[in-house]
Amino acid sequence: MGFIITAIKIVVILGFLVLIHEAGHFLVARLCKIKVQEFAIGFGPIIWKKETKNTKYAVRLIPLGGFVNMLGEEEQSDEEGSFSKASIPKRIAIVAAGGLVNIIFAILLYVILLWIITGNFIVAIGSSGDLVIAMWDTIKLLFTGGVSVDNLMGPIGISQVVAQTSGVIDFFYIMAIISVSLGFTNLLPFPPLDGGKILIYIIEAIRRKPMKQDFELKLQMLGFLVLITLSIYVAINDVGRLV
Repeated sequence: MGFIITAIKIVVILGFLVLIHEAGHFLVARLCKIKVQEFAIGFGPIIWKKETKNTKYAVRLIPLGGFVNMLGEEEQSDEEGSFSKASIPKRIAIVAAGGLVNIIFAILLYVILLWIITGNFIVAIGSSGDLVIAMWDTIKLLFTGGVSVDNLMGPIGISQVVAQTSGVIDFFYIMAIISVSLGFTNLLPFPPLDGGKILIYIIEAIRRKPMKQDFELKLQMLGFLVLITLSIYVAINDVGRLV
């Protein structure tokens, strides 16, 4: 029973945070009049879908991610509503929206939790800034060597932390921590993260011409391999901490 409860907690946290992250991309894309071909939560086989005139909405079996598939995002397209034909500021806004939604949600949730605990709204607001600063400082320390990669925590480690939560306040506090972590991590200037894509668009703006598509693809693949390697290493460390 304890395992089932923990699994439900993890699915609720990750599922909701992925939902609002992808919704951020989706809503800004729609505001920028970009055609969204598919809005999906999860990976793997489709367990539910609904198709409208322009967009397919889907829920997939594995609730550990999601995606927004936009026209012209993977390949150049001259069609109306293509992501690749949008201006650089619009592309940056769309890509940045997901991480920013996670950060904003974490701040709001943290403020509400502290308001409930302390009964003082001004003290909830002040402390939320400390949460963001602490996360930013941790990321800076990671890049400067002040924090070891061994201290990083992946899905397995996060699951262990979620399993140890007791009570509603504790549960939503962990949700806020995971949300702000997800937001900042996703905005790091490293391909294929959203922040890496933003860096490529900034370079494109400076050069006043797009990066060669084959070079960009190789850059994305290299970054993907580095992230996969890091994820495996972190997962091994998480398992080691469990035993």
